[in-house]
Amino acid sequence: MKDQDNKIYKNFEFLARQLVEGFITGHHKSPYHGFSVEFAEHNPYNTGESTRHIDWKVYARTDKLYTKRYEEETNLRCRLLIDHSASMHYPEPEKEKLQFSLLAAAALSYLMQKQRDAVSVGFFSDKMDNQTDCKSTGNHLSNIYSLLEKELQNQPPKGVTKLSDVLHTVAGTIHKRSLVILFTDFISDAEQLEEVSVALQHLKHKKHEVVIFHVYDSETELNLNLDDRPYLFVDKETGEKLKLNPSEVKEEFYKTQLKEFAMIENRCRELKMDFVPLDIRKDLKNVLLTYLNKRKRMR
Repeated sequence: MKDQDNKIYKNFEFLARQLVEGFITGHHKSPYHGFSVEFAEHNPYNTGESTRHIDWKVYARTDKLYTKRYEEETNLRCRLLIDHSASMHYPEPEKEKLQFSLLAAAALSYLMQKQRDAVSVGFFSDKMDNQTDCKSTGNHLSNIYSLLEKELQNQPPKGVTKLSDVLHTVAGTIHKRSLVILFTDFISDAEQLEEVSVALQHLKHKKHEVVIFHVYDSETELNLNLDDRPYLFVDKETGEKLKLNPSEVKEEFYKTQLKEFAMIENRCRELKMDFVPLDIRKDLKNVLLTYLNKRKRMR
């Protein structure tokens, strides 16, 4: 990535607005439409209900009674949790997985603020390192952009990811029903799937909805598409080193990775959680669509 492109990439406010507005323009029937500052939608009036919310203008036009369902009834509280452990700073120097997740968080935050949903952004590795309040104001959104841009300049945390510990902490500190959106590469957690499952169940027990984005680089972390020469592979989480030629292990590596990816996805599906593979080689539209569909189901 060129330096000039990198500078543009770090303008999260501009990019988030561009991404969301372009997405909405291309999805005229998306769940985004139908929300406004005044009210969310009309519901048919049922006999016995209070008449205070009847829309008399609609009655005058249609001779039918409808009530307004106000936004306060449909607002969501959303917690964006971003893994910023060492493995998310891969591949260097662009820190692609982290950058990709940060841009996704910026776009989601912009979309949520437009729909008057409250949003919070937090980062974690072996513990929660930083988390904002959950608000829906314009100033709060600006603070989120600044926080996301600053995160690109931070050094990766040391040590391994402790996703199960983080999720238990989050489940114990969120007191109102929320939508929890998680961005992680699951590095160091594939062997701790049972512990992660228990922590995810903790969130479900607290009545929270969960969307999990599994962030990965398909070229190198799945297909192992590297030059045919020896490499020194270094585990960014543990520091463990291994020297080998990718072409000698490519087929077996792919099968192993595919199996681990499937194990993680299947466990999330069993818990009735939305699971979305998020390849950094593809665009972010699927992130926005996943959120909008989830929001629609939660109304």
